[in-house]
Amino acid sequence: MIIVMKNSATQEYIDHFSNWLTGRYDVQVNPIYGTGTTVLALLGDTHALDQDAILRDPHVERVTKIQEPFKLANRKTHPEDSTVEIAPGITVGGKKIVVMAGPCSVESEEQIIEVAQHVKAQGAAVLRGGAWKPRSSPYSFQGLKAEGLELLHKASLATGLPVVTEITNPAHIEQFIGKCDCFQVGARNMQNFELLKELGKTKIPVLLKRGFANTIEEFLMSAEYLMAGGNSNVILCERGIRTYETYTRNTLDISAVPVLKRISHLPVVVDPSHAAGIYWMVRPLARAAVAAGADGLIIEVHNDPAHALSDGAQSLTYESFEETMPELRQLARAVGRDL
Repeated sequence: MIIVMKNSATQEYIDHFSNWLTGRYDVQVNPIYGTGTTVLALLGDTHALDQDAILRDPHVERVTKIQEPFKLANRKTHPEDSTVEIAPGITVGGKKIVVMAGPCSVESEEQIIEVAQHVKAQGAAVLRGGAWKPRSSPYSFQGLKAEGLELLHKASLATGLPVVTEITNPAHIEQFIGKCDCFQVGARNMQNFELLKELGKTKIPVLLKRGFANTIEEFLMSAEYLMAGGNSNVILCERGIRTYETYTRNTLDISAVPVLKRISHLPVVVDPSHAAGIYWMVRPLARAAVAAGADGLIIEVHNDPAHALSDGAQSLTYESFEETMPELRQLARAVGRDL
């Protein structure tokens, strides 16, 4: 349930009214402040609430029941598009499409700094790279872990690019703080609820990837875990889902972009690299994502894909990334955006 307050409601009254609701009913009240409007999102068992009595309050505009289980991520509670600031001047959502680029895995100091310098020169605003790498096989390269995180930080200091990198264990959060500007929760951990709860206690942005075979509602319910914990800085990432098709690694659900933009206020990013798992498909899928309304792209770029320690088959070379960025800028302008 959501309660829309009138403009006449002062902050003091909103606090008083929220405390009254919490004390009288078994609900949690989450205020959402918009431009000239305050919405109170009520979480919990709202069946006992007397809707007519609430409407009689002179400072209440309207009361609406929400059928979907996700409340805070729902556009009904927050009609305006949300934006997430990863670093000063770099905001996901709004007119500018943000490109995050870099290797799947950090392999060495020389490699990550070189790739960071290259992607920045081509217009990427955020450096992506994996330190802890969850892999399907226990025999595959698992990442440099803590050393990789330190190398990402060095690349950030060398180039000025903020860093997005995957976290897999809630025990590592303190280790990441100060070295990571945006946590990435990978597809395998989308429903790692203990991790989501702990990340929800931080205010650091979270890039949440959709699971291999999860519905859009399940995806948004994972975002709800983060937001219910107090972290509203959530970026949704469509990265392809598992279907019966075997030609590509995954199937990019491009329809998820307009659907998510319609039912949620959170910004949406697309990962064309993991969607297909094939380098030559990254460019057309990236173009499709921009055309569909994505707020950002996360693209794998490697200095030597043929010898990459992970996901070389889907990584763009420097040359291919250089050719891709102008295409995306042109398309962005065509749909009224910047890149």
